[in-house]
Amino acid sequence: MLTLVFEKFEYKWQVVAVYQKDKITQGDIFHVSTEVITSDTKALRVWKGLQLKLPSSALSNLYKVFLSELPRFEVTLCSVISFYFSGVDKPYLAYGRSDVLKVKQIAKMVDRERHRMKAFIRFRRQKDDLYFAVVEPDFNVLPLIRKHFSDRYADQRWLIYDLKRSYGIYYDLREVQEVHLEFSEGFQEDKFVLEHAEEELYNVLWQQYFHHVNIKERKNLKLHIQHVPKRYWKHLVEKQNPPRGMINVDF
Repeated sequence: MLTLVFEKFEYKWQVVAVYQKDKITQGDIFHVSTEVITSDTKALRVWKGLQLKLPSSALSNLYKVFLSELPRFEVTLCSVISFYFSGVDKPYLAYGRSDVLKVKQIAKMVDRERHRMKAFIRFRRQKDDLYFAVVEPDFNVLPLIRKHFSDRYADQRWLIYDLKRSYGIYYDLREVQEVHLEFSEGFQEDKFVLEHAEEELYNVLWQQYFHHVNIKERKNLKLHIQHVPKRYWKHLVEKQNPPRGMINVDF
């Protein structure tokens, strides 16, 4: 993406659309297509230039737009970064421009998803004491939550896997690494073949806890869905079918 910005300035391009190389697109007789090859040198020059002109919060917003993966986000980034290099004082605050405002709005959406992932991720302990969780966030937020989980769960091995994007982040008690897994056909999250023997017990306890703290007379489904959207329910233990009977545990 940053290489594209560099070459936009170098060749004075007007970027109207950006496509992945492996995506088949319909030709446009009014525009000329060209291939951009990633260059670390060019990308670093653009990023260093942005660091001199923008505060860390504005740089973070650009990164969040990149992670949003929304349609035409590349065009938005090209447009707004060109404006940031125009010499205007504090260009990141020029919300009268549609592209600057859009960057702020998209960054806020990604931030909201990042916050929800921190709250809604549910780990399941495996036989080898690996804590495993699967997610399907609207945006690519794993890079934004890796530090939170590595700091909070520094004493245990864990893996958070994004099924939608087919990659995950794995913590091995030393560092966080990006990993890619191959699941067997018909993989189901609720049927882990390597799940720890005690995991089912804890799932039942968790479900019973939510069952008992719920006050039917104060039920407000609309408000509940506003804070916990239904698209997250499939990965929440407390939203699965409750146990038929109750169990007693001695502490």
